[in-house]
Amino acid sequence: MKNKRASMLMASLCLGVLLAGCGRAPVTGDKTAPGQSVADTQKETASKEITQKETAQTGAGNQGENTPGQDVKKLTFVLDWTPNTNHTGIYVAREKGYFKDAGLEVEIVQPPENGAEVLAASGKAQFAMSFQDSLAPAFSGDNPLPVTAVAGVIQHNTSGIISAKGGGMDRPKGLEGKKYATWDLPVEKATIKDVMEADGGDFDKVELIPSTVTDEVTALKTKSVDAIWIFYAWAGVKTELEGLETDYFAFADLNPVFDFYTPVIIANNTFLQEEPETARAFLEAVSRGYEFAIEHPREAGDILLKAAPELDPELVKASQEYLADKYRADAPQWGYIDQERWDGYYAWLNEKGLTETPIEAGTGFTNDYLP
Repeated sequence: MKNKRASMLMASLCLGVLLAGCGRAPVTGDKTAPGQSVADTQKETASKEITQKETAQTGAGNQGENTPGQDVKKLTFVLDWTPNTNHTGIYVAREKGYFKDAGLEVEIVQPPENGAEVLAASGKAQFAMSFQDSLAPAFSGDNPLPVTAVAGVIQHNTSGIISAKGGGMDRPKGLEGKKYATWDLPVEKATIKDVMEADGGDFDKVELIPSTVTDEVTALKTKSVDAIWIFYAWAGVKTELEGLETDYFAFADLNPVFDFYTPVIIANNTFLQEEPETARAFLEAVSRGYEFAIEHPREAGDILLKAAPELDPELVKASQEYLADKYRADAPQWGYIDQERWDGYYAWLNEKGLTETPIEAGTGFTNDYLP
C-alpha cells in the first residue's frame, strides 16, 4: 500500500495487541533497556518526546472559532498512529463543531516514538488512543502509569488470522506446517497457541517467519507468508476490495477471553481528578462524533479524508461501512466498557505469567465520564 496505512494499522496490533513477555512487557514502540522499567523509561523520555507532539499535528486546524470571551478549555489528544477509521469520531467531533459546542479546543497530534501512553501519563496530553492489551504493562509492576481507559472505541475485538482461501487455514489447527508472519512476542504466540490447542492443533508445528509485511494482499498473493494477524476493518476490507478471496477466523469468536477492547481512549489520572467536568464534556463531544459515524459512515469517511487526504478514499469508505455497526454494537452506549470482559482478559494474562505483577480486577478503566 503506497501510503503504508495498512502497515501502520498492523503495527498498532503488533505493538499493542502483542505486548511483551514475562518479567518485562513493553508498551507501544518500547525501547526500554534490559533491566529498566517501562515506567522509568517513559518518565525519562516524556520531556524529550513532547517536541514531536508539537510538530506532528494532524489534519487542518480546529473547525471554526470560539466566541470571544468564551472560557475555552484547550486539550491535546494523541493518536496511536497515523489517522485511520479507528479515529473517525474524533475528527467528526472537530469538523462538526462538537468540541466547540462543549467549550473545547482540541489539538489532535500523532504519537512520539514511545507511544501515546507516554504523553498521557506525563500530563503533556489529557487524552490518547491506546489498547487494552498494550496497557497491561502500564497497570502491572511497581510503577503503574497514571492513566485510565475512559471509553472503548470499538465494542468488540475485530482482529484475527487471515490467509488465502483454500489453504486449509480457515480454523486454527490449519496453521500447522504453514508460514505465519510473527513479531516473535510472547502474548502473540500465547494467543495463537491457545486457540490452536483448543482446536486440536500443535503450535510447535507452525513455521514462524519474521514479519516484514506492509501489504497483506501482496504478501498472501506472492505466498511470502501463508497467514497474517490483522484487524479486519482495514486489512480484511482491503482484501475484499482487491478481489483476493480469503479465509479468516477471529480470535473473539474462538475464545471470549480474547474479546478485549481494542482500541480505547485513555486519560491522564490527575486531569480526571482535577477536571472531571471537562473530561465529561470531551467524551460527550467524542460520543457525538462516533454516533455520527455510525449513522452516516460515508459522510464520516469524507471528514476523515479531509483531515488525512493521503488515505485511499475507496478503502476509507469501505472501512467506515464495516465499522458503522461495530463502534457501539450491542453495548448500551458508545464507549461503554464491560468489566467482565475487561477483567477476563487481564486474568488470562495473569494466568499465563504475561504480566510483571498480577493486574487486579477493576484496574485501569471507568465508565464514569461517559455522557
